[in-house]
Amino acid sequence: MRSRRQFLKNVAGAAAGACLAGHGVAAQARRQVMVGGRRVRVIDVHNHWDMPIPPAIVKGTKFEEYAKGASFDDRIATLDKMGIDIAAVSVNDFWWWETDDRGLARAICSHHNETLATWHRMHPDRIVGMASVPLQFPDLAAQMLEEAVTKHGARGVTVGGHVNGESLSSPKFDPFWAKAAEMGQLVFMHPNGSQNLLEPGALSGRGGLGNIVGNPLETTVFLSRLIFDGTLDKFPNLKVCGAHGGGYLPSYLGRTDVACGRPNQNCIIKKKPAEYLRTQILADTMVFTEDGLRHLVAEMGPGQIVFGTDIPFGWPVHVDYILDHKALSNADKEAILGGNLMKLLRITS
Repeated sequence: MRSRRQFLKNVAGAAAGACLAGHGVAAQARRQVMVGGRRVRVIDVHNHWDMPIPPAIVKGTKFEEYAKGASFDDRIATLDKMGIDIAAVSVNDFWWWETDDRGLARAICSHHNETLATWHRMHPDRIVGMASVPLQFPDLAAQMLEEAVTKHGARGVTVGGHVNGESLSSPKFDPFWAKAAEMGQLVFMHPNGSQNLLEPGALSGRGGLGNIVGNPLETTVFLSRLIFDGTLDKFPNLKVCGAHGGGYLPSYLGRTDVACGRPNQNCIIKKKPAEYLRTQILADTMVFTEDGLRHLVAEMGPGQIVFGTDIPFGWPVHVDYILDHKALSNADKEAILGGNLMKLLRITS
């Protein structure tokens, strides 16, 4: 597990930057995003909150430090400034997966889901919640996903790239995948530095490589296993969005696509990998360059790309990156900025 102290330091710094950037926003008009002279809805699928847990829930456990978290109070001002109409808010650190106490895991996830439901009620046209679930207990995760959707109004669910080193393509997690597919819930996957794949310290040092290299690597392996281990075939209605542009998978898709044509690969999948990226796998726009986004759309199609910012972490992804793109049609821009997510997250107004 990464250093909680460092995580909070990063969040605090990013949140402070957002607050500073947001000073005066209350007096500033909310940005209205237009495509082809028409107002379009902008929806952010990659929007985080490091949510504090009530001390009573984690008292006496190794998770006491998680009672600290970040403020959420400036979020609407930030969305207004950036031209984002709706944020699908999720956590991005699944630390509670390390407990074998079902009651504790349930209490933590219940707090997350209830709190996001409260924020949605406060800002029904601006905030929707992505459910937190205790995936180390797949049956409980399925139960809590249904509860989060039916009781707390969640519009999807967020997961990490592994559960204590175990791939989510393992059949033991099928109850969760089955429930997500049955309920039509978008699954947003967020990585944690490839700690399940690399030796400790392999990406330490300058440049933040655990994030820059480790995060997309973990996403690449996660999505590849869902393909090659047959999870997506078992649940053809399942929709999974990989953070950070789907990792490296769309960027080197040709190599993945020919894998099963080589001898002795023990492939069981029913389609070529590229077909899953055009039907069941989605990616957010966090690839930062015009050509990177052009390539992502070329490989996956505009219907599989969704807007994401990673607020509050200050990455340079904003609506102008889509609006000014020379290779995208107006229809593509509208779909990527919000049209695709309106369908996936069941947003009707």
